[in-house]
Amino acid sequence: MAIRVPTRQLFIGGEWREPVLKKRIPIINPATEQIVGDIPAATAEDVEIAVEAARKAFSRNKGQDWPSTSGAYRAKYLRAIAAKITERKSELGKLEVIDCGKPLDEALWDMDDVAGCFEYYADLAEGLDAKQKAPVSLPMETFKSYVLKEPLGVVALITPWNYPLLMGAWKVAPALAAGCTAILKPSELASVTCLELADVCREVGLPPGVLNILTGFGTEAGAPLASHPHVDKVAFTGSSATGSKIMTSAAQMIKPVSMELGGKSPIIVFEDVDLDKAAEWTLFGCFWTNGQICSATSRLLVHVSVIFSVLNTYQMTSQPVLYSSCFGLIFHDLKSRIELLFLKALHQSFWTGLSNGPKRLRFLILLKKVVGLAQLLVEGRQYEKVLEFIATAKSEGATILSGGDRPKHLTTGFFVEPTIITDVTTSMQIWREEVFGPVLCVKTFGTEDEAIELANDTHYGLGAAVISNDLERCDRVTKAFRAGIVWINCSQPCFCQAPWGGIKRSGFGRELGEWGLENYLSVKQVTQYISDEPWGWYQSPAKL
Repeated sequence: MAIRVPTRQLFIGGEWREPVLKKRIPIINPATEQIVGDIPAATAEDVEIAVEAARKAFSRNKGQDWPSTSGAYRAKYLRAIAAKITERKSELGKLEVIDCGKPLDEALWDMDDVAGCFEYYADLAEGLDAKQKAPVSLPMETFKSYVLKEPLGVVALITPWNYPLLMGAWKVAPALAAGCTAILKPSELASVTCLELADVCREVGLPPGVLNILTGFGTEAGAPLASHPHVDKVAFTGSSATGSKIMTSAAQMIKPVSMELGGKSPIIVFEDVDLDKAAEWTLFGCFWTNGQICSATSRLLVHVSVIFSVLNTYQMTSQPVLYSSCFGLIFHDLKSRIELLFLKALHQSFWTGLSNGPKRLRFLILLKKVVGLAQLLVEGRQYEKVLEFIATAKSEGATILSGGDRPKHLTTGFFVEPTIITDVTTSMQIWREEVFGPVLCVKTFGTEDEAIELANDTHYGLGAAVISNDLERCDRVTKAFRAGIVWINCSQPCFCQAPWGGIKRSGFGRELGEWGLENYLSVKQVTQYISDEPWGWYQSPAKL
């Protein structure tokens, strides 16, 4: 049965409000390229109204309606939201599929994670009560000191399109748990489920203005929201270019920001592992979420000893070699023949997993319609961008080992074959820039030090993975990685209890875990003089 996309307005002050300029944005199903609905397009005029609603909610009844309540009070609302998300899981998952092209099973898992995130921060909100007035040890007995943790105020939460509702939850849940009031601005490319979160908030009776949701373009809604003088903090997930603009804007008012930006993450596979397992983690790390994930381990580094182990079996000759019509590759020189040996060595194990694995990825389920052999991108511009990356890699001398084009059997939809690229040099665009699509580039390495150097050869620093049975080596590599997240013998697992974020051009600050809550809290020192004796800084005139 087809699911209808609800027609919604902006959510401001606990009510649906038509945009001041009455503008709307079409929703395009990426699988069919058909318009399936529309969303409201907020502008600066709507931002003003939403910020005012959030400020009123923060100060209403001298804060007793939200920021100054107990954490336990706020936790009740967070748990009610989690319960409603679980209740509407099937509907929300299908809407996510229609809106951004995410496979249905992944979308449903995301809904479980959304509910889990609200539950987790409900627990942390309750824990805040016990942490208030935490004592500070002082060297003088005439004073006592303690710390209060207080909400920052009105926060702007700007989120991407690859995990529409989940990325919203990562910010909304801790912000509300801390006692902030918030304006959520999701990506215009995928906002449907975030507007349904507004409906959930209405159902559970969240106090008006505590959470406001503005959909619209970044230039028309996101930029005026981030730069608004009455917004006390900005939390942003998205591109490094947009993050830089937000930082510049926030700097004018010394406004705190936290940012999770792009990535070009490495995965190092050493020679001592089960190569079938390594292949699976490599595939998952790059092609999960259709490759549209900031932490994707899209640079594969494989130990060169895999080649040497088969030199005694496959001898190099001076004649051209034709290898496997499934690859369609002809090798004419020494370099290519070495690459041939590399491919043959891996053919029975690791490379079989890589070259055929993407085609064996589970069928893409779009409301139970099987399309298969493809990964679906969110919209046309992203589709063209990914194909341009692949074309540029080829023009620069790289080899398209697998995929690299639209599947022949699909004439509509923004589908791209999972793509594996070899013969990559460190100066190539495909090595240096984030693709945000199902594209894996491959290099070999000879030593641990070389692997680390190649892994860290990036402006980004979000995630990194190492696959090895030598746990001491894993520990060394983990410490050497310049990244905010490291995975050992896996790639991409994410838990709301553990911190998430990067370094370098991947941003700063951490989401999730207790660190995510701290994003929205201010620390206030309170120190009291407790002696009955005068301080004695000067002698009283009466005693002169």
